[in-house]
This record gives sequence, structure tokens and C-alpha cells, in this order.
Amino acid sequence: MEIRSFLAFELPPDIKQVVLTVYSAEKKLPLDLRWIKPDNVHLTVVFMGNIPEDKIEAVGDTARKVCAGFSPFDVTPGPVGFFGSRRHPRVLWMGLNGEVRSMGYFRDALQKKLKPFGIKRERRPYKPHLTLGRFRKNAHPWPHLDYMMAKYRDMDGPTCVLKNLALFKSDLKPGGAIYTKLDAWPLKGARN
Repeated sequence: MEIRSFLAFELPPDIKQVVLTVYSAEKKLPLDLRWIKPDNVHLTVVFMGNIPEDKIEAVGDTARKVCAGFSPFDVTPGPVGFFGSRRHPRVLWMGLNGEVRSMGYFRDALQKKLKPFGIKRERRPYKPHLTLGRFRKNAHPWPHLDYMMAKYRDMDGPTCVLKNLALFKSDLKPGGAIYTKLDAWPLKGARN
């Protein structure tokens, strides 16, 4: 049996509150969007896809060892944006600012160590973001999306610390994905 899985940070309460504020304020806009439930929003570091169940423990052990060499990351909420094109938007997200370069090194170190498990390597630079929703096929969210991006362009918020990486199982259901945390490890490296 295989487990659809990913490595991610759960959101600190202050960032979760910012996500909830955006969600509450903008959910009424006609964006043709399937919003992610605020409790399901997380910061994915590595999407691993389907992993054989008998390899999950070894994957976790590998992730734990990588975590031991990195210190926690300071982040703040960033602007709202989208993936895809204006003609075919796919994902609405909220960015994160802060120790982005260090987080990229962390993601790359995880991918390198997880390669023996057949996990596909993401070659694009790491762009930490929180998925807020997915646009429906043939969505036309303009001009409402322009309004939303302008409104949150200079978004700022409290500095929060990401200090525990978690391994999640993802079960796809008709009402949306259900995430189950299987394990978590602290980032133990010395702060600079």
C-alpha cells in the first residue's frame, strides 16, 4: 500500500489568524475559487506523492536528520498572488517573507537526502506560499482578483517562527483533502 504524503510546517497561530482574516474578508468575492479550509492551510516544503507504506519510517528518519542541521525560520505574512496565467489562473496563495533563502537551502537538502526514495526533485527556486484556494476550470476572477492582490500587496504581520517540520498523509475525498499528521521533528541547528 502507498501513502500520499508531504513534508510541511503547520502554521503558527499568528499566521493562521492572518489567513483566517483574509479568508473571512474575501470569501464573498466572486472569484470562482474552491477555498481551502483555513485549518488545512500549511506551508508545504516537499510534496512526496505516493510513498510505499513500508518506506515511511525511513523517510521520516531521513527528514529528522536533515532537521537536526537547520535552525528554525523566522517568517512574516506576505502579499497575495496566484499561479497560472491571467487567462488560466490555477492557485490563489499568500506569500511568506523572512528567511526565504535559508528555507530554500532546507528544501534542497531534504530533496537531496530523499532522492533514494524516488521523490521527484522540484527544480524551481523555493517560493514559500500558503495555498488559499484553487480556481475552477475556466475561472474568470477579474477584476476581483486584481482588487484582492492590490489590497494585500503590502501585507505585513507579526514575525513567527517555524520550528517543527511535519510529515502528513493526504487522503483525497470528494469534499477536499484530509490531512493526518504522522510525525514531526524539531529544527535543532544553532541560530546564526
